[in-house]
Amino acid sequence: MAKYKPWLVCCFIFAGLICTVALVCFFISSFMDKGCPDGSFKHAAVAADSLRCSQIGRQMLQEGGSAVDGAIAALLCTSVVNPQSMGIGGGSIFTIRDKTGKVKVYNFRETVPKSFKHNLLDNCPKSFELITGPEWIGVPGELLGYETVHKRYGKLPWAKLFEPTISLAREGFPLPPFLEFVLSIPLAKTHVENSSLCEIFCNKNKTVLKKGDILKFPKLAESMEMIAKQGAKAFYTGKIGRDLIRDIKATGGTLEMEDLASFNVRVDDAWTVPLGDTKMHIPPPPAGGALLAFILRLVEGFYLTPNSLHGDQKTQTYHRFVEAAKFANGQKSCIRDPYFNNGKGADHLIDPAFINRIREKIISNRTHDNSYYNITPASDHFGTTHVSVIDEDGLAVSATSTINHLFGGAVYSPSTGIILNNELSDFCGRADALRAGEQPPSSMTPVILETKSGDLLVIGGSGGSMITSAVALSIMNRLWLGMNLADAIAEPIVYIDSNNHLTFERVLKIWKFDQSVQKGLIALGHQNRTLPFFVNVVNAVEKEKGCIVAVSDKRKLGMSDGY
Repeated sequence: MAKYKPWLVCCFIFAGLICTVALVCFFISSFMDKGCPDGSFKHAAVAADSLRCSQIGRQMLQEGGSAVDGAIAALLCTSVVNPQSMGIGGGSIFTIRDKTGKVKVYNFRETVPKSFKHNLLDNCPKSFELITGPEWIGVPGELLGYETVHKRYGKLPWAKLFEPTISLAREGFPLPPFLEFVLSIPLAKTHVENSSLCEIFCNKNKTVLKKGDILKFPKLAESMEMIAKQGAKAFYTGKIGRDLIRDIKATGGTLEMEDLASFNVRVDDAWTVPLGDTKMHIPPPPAGGALLAFILRLVEGFYLTPNSLHGDQKTQTYHRFVEAAKFANGQKSCIRDPYFNNGKGADHLIDPAFINRIREKIISNRTHDNSYYNITPASDHFGTTHVSVIDEDGLAVSATSTINHLFGGAVYSPSTGIILNNELSDFCGRADALRAGEQPPSSMTPVILETKSGDLLVIGGSGGSMITSAVALSIMNRLWLGMNLADAIAEPIVYIDSNNHLTFERVLKIWKFDQSVQKGLIALGHQNRTLPFFVNVVNAVEKEKGCIVAVSDKRKLGMSDGY
């Protein structure tokens, strides 16, 4: 008879336990797989303005990079794929949530230089137009901001983030479809052909590039290569900065090396605002997060559900949103740089008592003239880009970047390949004077929402003044009106301009605002106007129950990517 071996029995029991655990894990994994929608990702995702830039961001994540690495690489790519929107001659706001749940805002928007034209605001246009010229250039913060967040959250080497964009800029690539569309717009075509921008965006016959033409940025590639090797100091205290300042002065600008060397990145805690069981983290002033929160908190009090889009309720839902946006327009003057305004701020915009008092002023069967909303019309602006990223470790980045108007102020630095911003124009209609070091008020709203269960929505938009309407409606559609993320972003919007006129989105047959609602709103007394084109774009990444969905707005021909 065989001798009893207790250790062998233990081995069988242990092996059985391992098999059982493995089977349980397999079934849990299979269950989770079945619960994820088609097109979603398991680990990480990037939503940028173009597939090429989303892919570059995803590549960084797959190579072990963080969400910050992915966001920086995607934005650098966007600076050459959509150079009309942003670049290293501009500034950004990053809202970053780490894996412990702490949310910080890194604001490196452009600032007023030490020397500026003191009657500059007298030259602000009375109606919408592209504002050009070196006198409108703010001190660029883009690169120092990238370096600051990379030192705190980055995993890959700094130079690695630049490699894909340096190759694109040096080797060239076919003119991207959306940039091709932009250059075909008569206003943009004239803008480029009559400025120094023509050096990179025109053919030899001095007309703008067209489909099939190759776009190259040889000087920008050289600058990026130096920045990749030397860090941001090459721009702020080194050769690139000196060359840039020389080029700006040659056009009549006033920036000095001292402006670059003294630039500081602002780091603040995000403002956290409750939306039911969801917490929304917003960037504080002079960003536009408080206005977004104000609108959403006003509308939240009307207890929207998917039924709110049925029949006459749909018109009433949009009426309430429009009224909330009008009251937000009346509060724009509160969105100022807190470092320069004696503590006067926008805290009241997230105060429940103030919100409740304003909500009582929203009447269901009528609208009012502008004095009712405390409106002082400001200028409307259009521009900017946004990137949303979630990585494998749970780090989330919502990043909005800009050079302000279309191609900034149309000032190109031939020595460095950099397109400069016209950020000081954001003070038009919003301030009586400029002060050195002040940041302009902004509509930029890179936000992160989280539920009690840990689900995340990383979202933001571009389109200048249209950002607030577009992002607010996308969040409303997703949180309360029963739409999935793709539909929430794709739904046609109504834009409320600084004069409280309504413009209903109507682009081809894809985005056409509900005609019955439009008629209903006009019947309630709302005034409408038409715009030649819409530029509202929202990009978002959502993590829900372990699955990640990423949506890049198709209005800009965007596509997301992930793995």
